[in-house]
Amino acid sequence: MEQRPTGFDDGDVRSALARHHGIDARELRYRAVGFGDYHWEATGANGRRWFVKVSDLADKPQCGPTPEAALAGYRAAMRTTAELRAGGLEFVAAPEPARNGEFVADLGGRWALVLFPHVDTEPATAGRDFYTELSRADRDALLALLARLHTTPAPADTPVHTPDVPDRAVIEDALAGQETSWTGGPFSEPARQAVVTHTSAIRDRLADADALLHQLRLAGRPVVVTHGEPHPGNLLDTDRGLLLIDWDTVGLGVPERDLAVVPGDLSAWTEATGVEPDPHALELYRLRWALADLGEFLRWFRNPHADDADSRTAWEGLLQTLDDLAGGP
Repeated sequence: MEQRPTGFDDGDVRSALARHHGIDARELRYRAVGFGDYHWEATGANGRRWFVKVSDLADKPQCGPTPEAALAGYRAAMRTTAELRAGGLEFVAAPEPARNGEFVADLGGRWALVLFPHVDTEPATAGRDFYTELSRADRDALLALLARLHTTPAPADTPVHTPDVPDRAVIEDALAGQETSWTGGPFSEPARQAVVTHTSAIRDRLADADALLHQLRLAGRPVVVTHGEPHPGNLLDTDRGLLLIDWDTVGLGVPERDLAVVPGDLSAWTEATGVEPDPHALELYRLRWALADLGEFLRWFRNPHADDADSRTAWEGLLQTLDDLAGGP
């Protein structure tokens, strides 16, 4: 996030690192990276460097709908991640355990902290995001990693992914409330007007998702361990190869959940697994991604927000998402 969190500062990060990890953070620098969580780089008294991730549990729906449920879901995801790494998947960016053995430190019920070792990255990583076009070599390398993940036995704590459209109730509520002015912040009313313009497209895409979801359930595809968001922005180039980060969304699901965000030829995955991706499942998850973004942006703009860098990023994301949905399934 570009903006620092309200109600949580550098002093709170230092205190949490000392209490939960025994780290005396002599240097601390906020990193405006990612969207949804907050990040710092820390250097301990012994010179070791760390990457710190702080999450607002009241706004982590991929892990749970309430702070309590999100903490439990987040902990299960990080335990799964650590087990995958320990089991031989060296491309998994796993967290460090706290003193109590948990990988997610509970900071009073609202905030949570996860600690990662610092990773030196190659220049190719700089500026990479969701929309970055991967070279064929990088795409095939990513597909090879996913093939290994998808053929790895699931750790006991692996969360179960639900393929339904996330935040469906948020989207339906926005459609139902489009005739009344929205309040919350400077982008609320423009967001309502954008929804009014795209109402038919949104309803059509929800119907498309329902039909594709029905097909997926009838097909009875086997589930595997999936990352959930293996897009270019979650890939780091290191001197030891690609590293896949941000495993908050790890879960048991069909492999197309991951393959849908890898553009282009998927034959490297088929060659490694002996399985052909299901085109309907790919279509579902590509559509589901856009609808999930829509729900996230609508939650943002129907709640209190400011005119800041993060809100402007969300506004641009909302407009792009609505254009994508209007383009058809």
